Amino acid sequence: MTLSALFFYLFAGMCVASAFMVIAVKNPVHAVIFLILAFFNAAGLFVLLGAEFLAMILIVVYVGAVLVLFLFVVMMLDVDFAVLRAGFLKYLPVGATIGTLLLVELVLILVAWVTAPEIAAQAPTPPVSQMSNTMALGQILYTKYVYLFEAAGLILLVAMIGAIVLTLHHKRDVKRQSVARQVERTRERAVEVVEVETGRGLS
Repeated sequence: MTLSALFFYLFAGMCVASAFMVIAVKNPVHAVIFLILAFFNAAGLFVLLGAEFLAMILIVVYVGAVLVLFLFVVMMLDVDFAVLRAGFLKYLPVGATIGTLLLVELVLILVAWVTAPEIAAQAPTPPVSQMSNTMALGQILYTKYVYLFEAAGLILLVAMIGAIVLTLHHKRDVKRQSVARQVERTRERAVEVVEVETGRGLS
């Protein structure tokens, strides 16, 4: 067994075991930690396949942003997952049907790989290039598809601003600072001189 095959079985086994633990553990924080472990092993598989850009994106985006954010949300909001699991039996037939279809597809792929190994050999091989796939992807995105790339970024920006506007609710009874009103204030509007008679005070 070669070293690459050994690492493949190691990463694949750890990824499958971590994915199973995500749905098996009862503590949601432990489930998120196992999901992070599954993503790390999937990134290792991408590195073995020569797709280092996908491995980097998987670590930076999913592990570094999405999962860490979800972990903090779970830990800080103290979500009652017992209420969320109340409708599990209601959607069990649909989930069982989808799971059965996926299992049949995996079995068919395994049978085809065992009975007809020449099918995998007919797959086209990628062209040999001196540049890495990260550099090649960057050249394609910022030359041929630059306008589509910028349009996708603009759509994501609008979606982010829309999500912030929809979830931002101001309380009416809370005093807020207005920078524009503070800047335009003058001495005459801000200070009022009052003559007070001795011994009487302000009425």
